[in-house]
Amino acid sequence: MAKGRRPQVPGNMGNMMKQVQQMQKNMEIKQAEIEEQEFEATAGGGAIKVIANGKKEITSIELKEEIVDPDDIEMLQDLIIVAVNDAISSAEKAMSDAMGSMTGGMKMPGLF
Repeated sequence: MAKGRRPQVPGNMGNMMKQVQQMQKNMEIKQAEIEEQEFEATAGGGAIKVIANGKKEITSIELKEEIVDPDDIEMLQDLIIVAVNDAISSAEKAMSDAMGSMTGGMKMPGLF
């Protein structure tokens, strides 16, 4: 093979590589979109509201005044944990669903 030349990729393989590259680009765009979304979860009948972004970062926690009972801090802590976990779970599910729809359910290690 001459110096500086790439080996020829058969037509079908070349098309497949282009499709994979396009799918990867689409996945990156979708991932960025989801990372900007907000996911809300509540606990205690709406007394606690947690918002997370698609990067699974908590961006807001709101507590209604009546939920704050100095004699029962453990309940408040438990409700916050429930709401935080629900918000993060929602963000993870949205990302997983989006990536799964693009890959047709194929497991692609390292992508998500």
